Amino acid sequence: MKKYTVYILIAAALLAAIVLPRLLPKPFEKHVLILIMLYSILGSAWNILGGYTGQVSLGHAVFFGIGAYTSSIMLIKWGIVPWVGMLVGGVIATIVSIIIGLPTFKLRGFYFAIATIALGEMTRTLFLNWEWIGGAVGLELPIKRGDKLINLQFYLSKNNYYYVLLGIFLLTILAIYVIQKSKLGYYFRAVKDSHEAALASGIDTARTKLVAMGISAFITAIAGSVYAQYLLYIDPYVVFSSAISTRICLVAILGGEGRLFGPIIGSSILVILSEYSRAWLGGGGKGVDLIIYGTLIVLVAAFQPRGILGMVEMVKAKRQKAVVPNA
Repeated sequence: MKKYTVYILIAAALLAAIVLPRLLPKPFEKHVLILIMLYSILGSAWNILGGYTGQVSLGHAVFFGIGAYTSSIMLIKWGIVPWVGMLVGGVIATIVSIIIGLPTFKLRGFYFAIATIALGEMTRTLFLNWEWIGGAVGLELPIKRGDKLINLQFYLSKNNYYYVLLGIFLLTILAIYVIQKSKLGYYFRAVKDSHEAALASGIDTARTKLVAMGISAFITAIAGSVYAQYLLYIDPYVVFSSAISTRICLVAILGGEGRLFGPIIGSSILVILSEYSRAWLGGGGKGVDLIIYGTLIVLVAAFQPRGILGMVEMVKAKRQKAVVPNA
C-alpha cells in the first residue's frame, strides 16, 4: 500500500472518529463510544508492556485505580483541578510500577502474570481498608458549576468526554509510534523475542522492562483519572477490579498485541459485545460480560493467538505467496 493511500485512510478514520458521536443520538450509544475510546487507550498502554516487551500483566487495574484516586483526592481535599491531579497520578503510578517491577521482573511467563494478579488484589484490599481515602465507602467527587474543560466535567453533552479521550488516544498512539521507530522500541522487541539473546547483545533487560512498565503505568493512570471524572464516584471495587485488568489485557490481545491499532479494534468488539449484551438481558445479564471475556480468551488462545490484525496479516502473506509462483 502506497504512503499517500495510508495517509488518506488515516485522515478518513480521524474524520469519522470526530463526526461519529454527533451521529449517535442516544446517551447509551455515547456511553458505549466513550468506553470504546477509554479501553483503546488502556489497551494501547498495556501493549507497550505486554505486546512489545512480552511481559503479560494482569494487574493493570492497580495503575488505573491510582490515577482515579489521586486526581479525585486532590480535587476533594485540596480543590486542585483534575488536569494537575491526572499528571500527579501518572507520576505516582510510574513510581509504583518501578517498585512492583523490581521484584516481579525476576519472574518469567505465567509466574509474572500470577504475581501481577496477586499485587492487584493486595492493592484493592489496601484501599478498601484505608479510611483516609474513603475505604470501602469510596469517594464522591464534587460537582462543579458550569460545563468547563478546566473542571473536566460536562453536563450538556457526553460528547466532550469522548473528545478528551480521543485526544489522549491520539497522543498515546503518536508516542507509541515514535517509540516503535526508536532504539527503545528495538530494545522492547528484542526482550520479547529472546531475553537471553537481548542480554547477550548488551541490552539492559531489567531497565528496558522497567521503562516499558513505567510508560504503560503513566498512560493507564491518565485514563483512570478521566474515568473518575466521568463517573463522579469511585470505590476500590470499581477501579481496582480484576475484571478491568482482564479487559485491558484482552482488548490488546483480541485486536492484535504488538500492533499499533490492535487495541482499538479489540476494544470496539469487546465493549460493544459486553455492553449491549448486558443492556439487552437487563438484570438477568449480570456476569454475562465475564462469560464473553472467558469465551474470547479461549477462542483467541486456541485459534488465533496473534489477534485479528495478526490474522489479517497472515491471510495477506498467504495470498502473496500464492501469487509469486505464477509471476
